[in-house]
Amino acid sequence: MSETSSGTKRVRAGKATVDGATPTRRARTKRETSEAALPTLTSEQRRAMIAERAYLRAEQRGFQGGDPVEDWLVSEREVDALLTRTS
Repeated sequence: MSETSSGTKRVRAGKATVDGATPTRRARTKRETSEAALPTLTSEQRRAMIAERAYLRAEQRGFQGGDPVEDWLVSEREVDALLTRTS
């Protein structure tokens, strides 16, 4: 911050101040930090993750045998567990 010839204080871009005071930083809680870091997942994105995982499960066994419904249900549990862990 610098002063102009008229004695008024000039604020640098990007630093919001009130009456020339520097802004204080509030510590973020662990929850605020994790919520800020994680994007919100839509139900369509969740479904796509489950579908991809179920497909890869069937592909691993060469699309032979197995049950597509069971592949979906197992994949759904895995994706939900992953999403719960990261949130």
